[in-house]
Amino acid sequence: MSFWQRFLDRFSLYDLIIIAMMSALGIAVKPIIVPLSHIITGALFIPGGAVAGGFYMLWLVLGFGITGKRGTMTLIGLIQAILVMATGMVGSQGVMSLLSYTAPGLLADLGLLLIGHRVCCLPCSFLAGALCNIAGTAMVNFIYYRLPAIPLALSLSTAALSGGLGGLIAFKIVQRLWKFQKRDWQSSKDDAG
Repeated sequence: MSFWQRFLDRFSLYDLIIIAMMSALGIAVKPIIVPLSHIITGALFIPGGAVAGGFYMLWLVLGFGITGKRGTMTLIGLIQAILVMATGMVGSQGVMSLLSYTAPGLLADLGLLLIGHRVCCLPCSFLAGALCNIAGTAMVNFIYYRLPAIPLALSLSTAALSGGLGGLIAFKIVQRLWKFQKRDWQSSKDDAG
């Protein structure tokens, strides 16, 4: 049995549908959010993705929060890379998209594995979002910009804050989903009784 088959066998059909949806939503919002962020970041000479990343990296954190399965964020990033390359989306880095889209999920998955969390609280959700956006910003800098030290530090700091805020939003959405799920479970239990 191959590594990928063993890896994918850990996910249920429901999990895979959630992963596909989060991947598509992350790609769909990017062309809308990035141009808006350029209005803010243009004068600061930092990449727009450092600010906008918090809004499209939240889908990785949200996916992991819903499935609760390790590797979810990496898989969402990988699927996003494949979608971007297959559709020829504007801003695609070609084959380097595999690195720039997968690295955020991989770093966040490893970060949460090291601290033993699963998007279960505000601090780990903030950390997951921050790690996603730091990795994404660092990869884009490596591929395209090659910023000097001070603008790079500003860019990565902005990415950490923006990504962390996206992680917090994702956690709040996950909390709401847990409440709805608990209420539906309680309602069905009352109806059966």
